[in-house]
Amino acid sequence: MSFIADQTFKAQDYTKTCLPKGEYENCIFEGCDFSNGYLDNQNFLECEFIDCNLSNANLKHTIFNEVTFSHCKMMGLQFEDLNDFLIAFRFEHCTLNLSSFHQMQLKNMIFRDCKLVEIDFTEADLTNAIFEHCNLARAIFDQTNLEKADFTTSIHFNIDPERNPLKKAKFSKDGLHGLLQKHNIVIV
Repeated sequence: MSFIADQTFKAQDYTKTCLPKGEYENCIFEGCDFSNGYLDNQNFLECEFIDCNLSNANLKHTIFNEVTFSHCKMMGLQFEDLNDFLIAFRFEHCTLNLSSFHQMQLKNMIFRDCKLVEIDFTEADLTNAIFEHCNLARAIFDQTNLEKADFTTSIHFNIDPERNPLKKAKFSKDGLHGLLQKHNIVIV
């Protein structure tokens, strides 16, 4: 596996030709298309993905350590296929619809201005996670640890407090309906 450091990859199409296998450190991927491609068995350390399309990419055994995704389209990804060794990443202005974080350890995760429609957080640990200005329509929270998570500016979530630990989680008054939907209560 080759070592690639401090490089910028701009407007590259990796849909037909795969990104060469390697350990990428402090690299920037800008405007690259990885959709339906293979990012498996790669190591990304302190990298940035900006305006990239990673939708439906294969992430098996890939490492994302201190990686930031900004303005990326990342639909249909199976994040639980990642290598969870030193896993640390954040999302800003990304579309992650139909993706899955099933059973993942995601303490202190940051989702800022993201579309998280129909995303699966079943049995994930999102302790102290921040969901800032996120759309969580039809997101699945089941046996998900949401203790100390911050949902104060997010919308369209449906979280059952009886099925998800919520100790010290933060919600705005406007978001209370997302905690009571299963009871079919009308809030005016």
